[in-house]
Amino acid sequence: MERCDKCGNAYHNAFHVEMQGKQYTFDSFECAIAMLAPVCECCGTQIIGHGMENGDQLFCCAGCARQFGVTQLKDHVDQLQP
Repeated sequence: MERCDKCGNAYHNAFHVEMQGKQYTFDSFECAIAMLAPVCECCGTQIIGHGMENGDQLFCCAGCARQFGVTQLKDHVDQLQP
């Protein structure tokens, strides 16, 4: 059994993730997200979807981007509104 790099639990169904040339072992997606998901520049939410990028800034949504003065990013909802 392998140990989770986040929580240390030994688990027979552990899995591996390679990210930026480094290999990690996890016992759950929860631990993988907690350790590897990027964080929104504005609200601190871990971004588990596509997120939004402005240069090296990452945001969970266009609303958070706007709070940082980034106006060119649009959510799907923004695109539906006139």
